[in-house]
Amino acid sequence: MKIAKIVLASCAVLTLAGSASLAQQVTTGTGMVTIVDRISGTVAIRPTQSGTVGANTGGAATMFKLKGASLDDVHAGDNVTYSATETDGTKTITKIEKK
Repeated sequence: MKIAKIVLASCAVLTLAGSASLAQQVTTGTGMVTIVDRISGTVAIRPTQSGTVGANTGGAATMFKLKGASLDDVHAGDNVTYSATETDGTKTITKIEKK
């Protein structure tokens, strides 16, 4: 009986840990910075379009919050690579580098 309780407790812990990791998606990408809002700590990045030559319109810019990086190094018009997480609909950049 004691072993069964331990097994059930272990399953519950693994289920909770698995659902927490699913709530946070990690994405990486490249794009051009279009807006830097230092007051609110956000940056807008228009993704670089891959594919057809001459199709340079890209997609719509996406707003990100910044965590663990400085907005002082990033300016509108900079081409960057970034890593971001999305938790509960909030996209947050964890790493950003100029190209």
